[in-house]
Amino acid sequence: MFSVGSVVYPRNEIVESNLASGSPFDPASITRPQPALMTYYTITAAMTLIGFPVVILPLYFKYHTLRYRFDDKGIAMTWGILFRREIYLTYRRIQDIHVTRNILERWLGLASVAVQTASGSSGAEMTIEGVADPEALRDFLYRKMRGAHDEGVHVAPGTAGDAGAAAPSGDGDALVLLREIRDEVRRLRIASAPSGNRR
Repeated sequence: MFSVGSVVYPRNEIVESNLASGSPFDPASITRPQPALMTYYTITAAMTLIGFPVVILPLYFKYHTLRYRFDDKGIAMTWGILFRREIYLTYRRIQDIHVTRNILERWLGLASVAVQTASGSSGAEMTIEGVADPEALRDFLYRKMRGAHDEGVHVAPGTAGDAGAAAPSGDGDALVLLREIRDEVRRLRIASAPSGNRR
């Protein structure tokens, strides 16, 4: 339990036991946001004054339906009652991870972890809200992201000029093809050049 002012919040028991025992971070323990997130939503909605009833309802339902799931391939986030939304990101698609805390989140002991992909949008593809240990989550995601990218690396045989160069599989197939085209163009240019101009 920890307190902020006169309000007492129960902390995630798994996080507490991990911190006490020094055991490694377990992302599977994050299935719901911390209870303090509802307090954060309430304060945020109260700041709108007259708009409080309109703003608090969607936030209330979002908090009570928000679920996270971490598996070997990626992260899933779901929420909503009438309109159920689900986002699934594979670790391979992750490009960058940002931890953000405004002053109110710091006061409540919360943070948001924004996960960005190469989708072309300026905002985050997924924001994991109500996290009590954001640094551990960020480090876990970076490890998984690097591991997913490293798993897909293979040696591209027979690429002249770049023999033995590593290229990621999937998107790497296109990279290998482009390298082969580049090398073939170089070979043709050298073959067609006058003998005095060859390099």
